[in-house]
Amino acid sequence: MKENIILIGGGGHCRACIDVIEKEGHFIIAGIVDMPEKKHQNVLGYPVIGSDADLAKLIKSFPNVLITLGQMKSPTRRKELFNDLRQMGACFPVIQSPLAYVSPHAQVAEGTIVMHHALINAGARIGINCIINTKALVEHDAVIEDHCHISTGAVVNGGVKIGSGSFFGSGAVSKEYTSIPPNSFVNANSLYRKNDE
Repeated sequence: MKENIILIGGGGHCRACIDVIEKEGHFIIAGIVDMPEKKHQNVLGYPVIGSDADLAKLIKSFPNVLITLGQMKSPTRRKELFNDLRQMGACFPVIQSPLAYVSPHAQVAEGTIVMHHALINAGARIGINCIINTKALVEHDAVIEDHCHISTGAVVNGGVKIGSGSFFGSGAVSKEYTSIPPNSFVNANSLYRKNDE
C-alpha cells in the first residue's frame, strides 16, 4: 500500500521532485506546504495544504516528508527545516527516480532525493537531506556530506569529499580525491582542483 507524503516548498524544485515521486510510484502526494498566501493554490495539481505554522499539526497526519525547497546560495533554510521537522517526529524517506542508478554498494541517507538519470557509483556515500540533481554523476568512493546540492549534470569524481552544506553547480567537475570544505559554493561549469588536506 502506498503511503502519503507531504512536500515542503512549492517552487521550481518542488515541480521537479513531484515528477520524480510520480515516476517512482511509492508515495501519494497529500499536499504541499508553502507560503501562507499560497494556501488553497496548487502545484501541478497538488493542493497547498498549509504553511510553516501548520507543520506540527500536519506531521501528525502525514509523517513522511520531503523538503522540496531548492538550495542555491545557502543551505541554511533547508537545514533548519530538516532539524525542525525531525523534532516534530517527521520521517524522511529516500526518494530515487527509477531512471537513476544507485549502486547497491553505495549509501544514500534519509531525506535525500536522487533525480532522473543521476548515477551514484560503488562505494559512494550521500548524507542526509541532499539533492542529487538530474544527470549528476557521483563516482566511486566519493563522500557527499549532509545538506548538499549536487546540481544538474555535475561530475563528482572518484574519492572526492564534499563538505556539508555545499552547493556544487551545474556542469561543474571535481578533480579526483579532492576535498571541498563545508559550505562551499562551486560555480557552474567550473573545474575544482584545490585540496584542503
